[in-house]
Amino acid sequence: MTVSHNRPRYILLISFFILLTFYALFQARAYILGPTIWVDTPQDGQTVSEPLVIMSGGSKNIAWISLNDRQIFTDEEGRWSEKLIVSPGVSIMTLKARDRFGREREKSVRIVLLN
Repeated sequence: MTVSHNRPRYILLISFFILLTFYALFQARAYILGPTIWVDTPQDGQTVSEPLVIMSGGSKNIAWISLNDRQIFTDEEGRWSEKLIVSPGVSIMTLKARDRFGREREKSVRIVLLN
């Protein structure tokens, strides 16, 4: 009778450890996924006719972000937008992001300005 009496306790303990494991994985998702950055506009390889380009996009799980090695800032949702002057021909814009654990991501976008 002792085995059947302890059965609810074992089920409760196992359930608690399963929930604890899922909670730990949920809390560690920022570390597991690392920083994420994306560019909404302009698209990679896009051709523009004016030298003034507005580059915008978003980010998640970042502590620091830069565009062409110049720090930029995000809003509360991780969105960012920057005005750039591009030279005739191909310009490469490079985003770099780092999370609080020191992991980095990089994304480059090529823009072609017609003469």
